[in-house]
Amino acid sequence: MLRSSCLFGRRLAIRSAQQYQPQRHMFLHSSLLHPPTPLATSSSSSMSSSHAVLLQQRQHQSPFQCGRAFSSTPTPPAAESHEFQAETRQLLDIVIHSVYTDKEVFLRELISNASDALEKLRHIQVSGEAAIADPSLPLEITITTDEEKGTLTLRDTGLGMTKTELVSNLGTIARSGSKAFVKELKEKAGEGTADAAGIIGQFGVGFYSAFMVGDSVEVASRSYSPEEPGHTWKSTGAGAYEIGPVEAGQDGRGSQITIHLKEKCKEFAKPARVKEIIKKYSNFVNFPIKVNGEVCNTVRALWTEDKKDITDDQYKEFYRFIANAYDDPCYRLHFRTDAPLDLKVLFFIPSFHGEKFGMGRLDPGVSLYSRKVLIESKCGRILPDWMRFIKGVVDSEDLPLSISREKAQDTALLKRIERVLVRKVLKTLEDEARKDPATYKEKFFKEFGYFLKEGICHDFENAPRIAKLLYYESSRLPAGESTSFDEYISRCDPEQNAIYFLCAPNRELAEASPYYEAFKRSNKEVIFVYNAIDDFVMNNLKTYHGRDFKTAEATGLDLGPDKKTEEEEDKKDGDSDGSALPPLTEAEAEDLAKWLVSTLPEKLQDAKTTSRLYDSPAIVTDHESGALRRMMRMVEQQSMGQASFVPKQHLEINPRHPIIIRLHALRTEDAELAKVVAEQVFDNAMVAAGLLDDSRVMLPRLNQLIERLVRAGK
Repeated sequence: MLRSSCLFGRRLAIRSAQQYQPQRHMFLHSSLLHPPTPLATSSSSSMSSSHAVLLQQRQHQSPFQCGRAFSSTPTPPAAESHEFQAETRQLLDIVIHSVYTDKEVFLRELISNASDALEKLRHIQVSGEAAIADPSLPLEITITTDEEKGTLTLRDTGLGMTKTELVSNLGTIARSGSKAFVKELKEKAGEGTADAAGIIGQFGVGFYSAFMVGDSVEVASRSYSPEEPGHTWKSTGAGAYEIGPVEAGQDGRGSQITIHLKEKCKEFAKPARVKEIIKKYSNFVNFPIKVNGEVCNTVRALWTEDKKDITDDQYKEFYRFIANAYDDPCYRLHFRTDAPLDLKVLFFIPSFHGEKFGMGRLDPGVSLYSRKVLIESKCGRILPDWMRFIKGVVDSEDLPLSISREKAQDTALLKRIERVLVRKVLKTLEDEARKDPATYKEKFFKEFGYFLKEGICHDFENAPRIAKLLYYESSRLPAGESTSFDEYISRCDPEQNAIYFLCAPNRELAEASPYYEAFKRSNKEVIFVYNAIDDFVMNNLKTYHGRDFKTAEATGLDLGPDKKTEEEEDKKDGDSDGSALPPLTEAEAEDLAKWLVSTLPEKLQDAKTTSRLYDSPAIVTDHESGALRRMMRMVEQQSMGQASFVPKQHLEINPRHPIIIRLHALRTEDAELAKVVAEQVFDNAMVAAGLLDDSRVMLPRLNQLIERLVRAGK
């Protein structure tokens, strides 16, 4: 009886082994297609030779041996071999070779999945829904590298997987349990539950990124459920995988992924390289990440925390980390929104930037995260380019990501996010300028004003709001002080319907400009702008609070009656001795204007008299911007030495100026000298307007005039 039961037990063991490895034990399967023959007939001629050998071996076993084979713990079943479906193999090939642009992101994907598993287990622990195996195990992610063997092993102490879940989650591509888990939580707890906030999810194909760097991948996993045994999953990514019993030493709760790295990817077996990737992508994961026993994600994700719980020093430390900087930020902006978009934002404005030092154009300074995992570093689509000086983080759970999670897909949604962020930044700057204008002007605008001006030239939607943040020197204020457009308007006469500005290299030249004379005499305030971009700013804005921007170089300006200064009155009294020349009559001035046009036909469109000048003989008006002219000249530097085109100008002459008065007489007394003087008067006007490309063209003429002057002195 004992022998019969032993034989029966053997048969069951063999059949059990068949279920796990049918191909390797096909010969046993074929020999057991029929029930075993009883011992009493073991010598029957109908028994096959294989049956006879098998039974003979069993008959020589002792009863103890037979009982042990049946009653003791059976040998773990052999591994099962499975094949991916045809479409799954194709998708796997795409994931390995086409989805990701950078191989290093495989580690981000695996860490994200591990973080998911830990977050799910933490929820179960808190809710007390079920018993948990090894409850004292800390929730953490450990990474071990072996440069000699060329392996990288990542282990988490999270949820783990059963055999069925291994097949379902790893055997079927593009499947992730995170989305279903969050959905289940929301159904149980209602909208807005905080328990689901830590689940990264939506990764789907992330696990398969390991095959980008590995020749083979092994997964050992044991479910959190105490009664569930551990299992292994192995594959080379070639279309098949094996599932078998877990090996000794790998039966702890959670999952362990071992990657046997490809020869060309052995860099990922170096601890320093692994730490670099973690710092870049996964530094803010909720759980400790240990690399060869050392915790390497020590910086907190401050943007997810309440700003009331964060100190200034913690903000400064985070800024230096995220911006790779050593200075203290000038301003910071920390906020979160739930509607219409879920956003967690932490922005910093540095105390200086490197573009002004010739260090090249700044890269975008804001990185895009999703649930604390980096999606796109230095994202150029989350803020407009003119805000590239801002450093910080934007974290959104609403972003639909590409399959590789390296970019956000919804361009329209990104534009909505950009509008929200730009409004928030501008509002913050407006508040700072109002609360502490001195600090704003000295620390922020002096350093970053150029970027705001760039924004006006490119961001037409926000240009009016940006204009509120601009500051310029003014003729009404002492040198070094600046004013906003709102402050300028507050000082204007109610009937003034324009904001006047004058472009010049500096204040000294602005105050000496012939275009400023009329404003000085009429006591009209004019804004001084010193940079080439300022001319574009004014022309792009066009109006501000119902007042047009007008350049002081325009013709036909109506500045009201002159308000002569005391100095001018004294000068007038000094000229009353008869030494002053009488101004040209209207007919004489008109006659001289016609002569100038006929003498300089290639340079003048027309000429006329003006009453706006006092100390200068002539100006050109309604001309192209001097700043634009200089910019065009830089672009045309590759024109092989050819002179750039200069359009004909509109000349306005001062009939009261001695040069103009004497020129009128000189054109009949010495026509040759009169032409030289006319050319010089015109070039002087072009210099004052910033339109003369190269003043060296005047040197021969100036030498000629000096020579005539010296001769006359003899």
